[in-house]
Amino acid sequence: MGLISDELYESTKKSCGGEYASPRNEQCANHLESINECIVGINTAHILEPMCLLASPKTSIVAAYSRRLLKEDIKEFPLLKSDLALECRTSGYLLSKYWADNDAVREALNIHKGTVQQWQRCNHLPYTKDIPSSLKFHLNLTSRGYRALVYSGDHDMLVPFVGTQAWIRSLNFSIVDDWRPWSVGGQVAGFTRTYSNNLTFATVKGAGHTAPEFRPKECLVMLQRWLSGAPL
Repeated sequence: MGLISDELYESTKKSCGGEYASPRNEQCANHLESINECIVGINTAHILEPMCLLASPKTSIVAAYSRRLLKEDIKEFPLLKSDLALECRTSGYLLSKYWADNDAVREALNIHKGTVQQWQRCNHLPYTKDIPSSLKFHLNLTSRGYRALVYSGDHDMLVPFVGTQAWIRSLNFSIVDDWRPWSVGGQVAGFTRTYSNNLTFATVKGAGHTAPEFRPKECLVMLQRWLSGAPL
């Protein structure tokens, strides 16, 4: 995507030998630091979008806005201010808490009073066990012929599509339908490849980490085609 130079990429690959989490030598560590300096200002969820506040802002900020919204006419309230930047997708996440904690919304969703005190967008649970790799589960299910669709936004740097491709290749399935574009409304919406054992991989062009959020129309068509058994 042009975020680092070809020279830095090749030197890092050579010095690190594929081990990037724990640098095995000083040269590798220096190269990784150079890469970090290049991408520190990049929004990893979608590399073309601006860097903004965290998706889950401090509760105090949300509470302050909620109180003001309750007191003032919503038509007069300046929702988009410096801390609710128009260009920031996370501004919508901030307001989602006000929406989700609204009594009318809770009633519409049939949330029984007293069961959930306050809605949280990211409610991190204290897990006691971790599964470092789900590859064996993918292999087990797909080897038995269960249909599977794996897709990635091609501008996602949190879980890049090249990593998704890598673990799919490690399954050693043969290619049934090789790399080709798939389209929606006469426009290329991404690229796809089909493997044996009913496994389909697809990229969503222009999408970030949560692909349907960035390309809802294209992702809906992709899902509808896959569910109906039609090729992308």
